[in-house]
Amino acid sequence: MKEEAQILYENEAVLVTDLRKGEESAYVYLMDSYHHKLCLYAYSFCKDRSLAADMVQNVLLRLWKKRTSLKINSSLRSFLYRSVYNEFLDQYKHRKFILNLEKEYMTAVNTLLDEEESNLDRLIHQVKKEIENLNPRCKEIFLLSKHEGLTNLEIAEHLNLSVKTVENQMTRAYSQLREKVGEKLQSILFLLFGISKKTETA
Repeated sequence: MKEEAQILYENEAVLVTDLRKGEESAYVYLMDSYHHKLCLYAYSFCKDRSLAADMVQNVLLRLWKKRTSLKINSSLRSFLYRSVYNEFLDQYKHRKFILNLEKEYMTAVNTLLDEEESNLDRLIHQVKKEIENLNPRCKEIFLLSKHEGLTNLEIAEHLNLSVKTVENQMTRAYSQLREKVGEKLQSILFLLFGISKKTETA
C-alpha cells in the first residue's frame, strides 16, 4: 500500500486533491516526503532543532486542519517552504534579531541623511541604472531577492536553478554594483528596497 501511495502521490495534483479530501495516506506521504527537509530549512533560520521541529509541526498540522480550504498558487513544495518561513517570522517578529535588522535599516538610512539631496538623488539613480545594466538572468535574480523579498532557496525553486547558481548570480550582482557605486551601496539598497527576508552581504 505504501508503494502504491508513493507512486500515486508523485503526481502533485493528486496529492493536493487527496489532502483536501482528508485522505490520511496523502498526509502520511506528505510527512514522509517533506518533514525532514522542512526541519532543516527551519533550522537554517533559528539554529534550534527543537524549535525548528515545532515550527514545522505547526505548519503541517495547520495545513491538515484547514485542508478543505487549501489554496496553493504555486507548487506544493514552494507553499510548504513559504509557510515554514512565515511561521518563523510569526514566532520571531518581536525577537532580538528582527530588531537588529530594523536597527541596521535605520543605521543605513541615517548614513545617507548626511548626503546632499542632489548627491543622494544621483546615487539612487546610479544604483537603479546599474541594476538595469546587469545581464538579464542576474538582474532577474537580484530583483527577486531585493524587490520581491525571496530567499535564495525560493528563487532557485521559482526559476528551477540550483541554490549555488543563485548565490553566484547574487555575488556577481553585488560585485558589479559595488564596483560602480562604492561603499554606500548597501545603504542605497536598504533605502530602495527596505528590509528583505534575507539580507545579502556578498
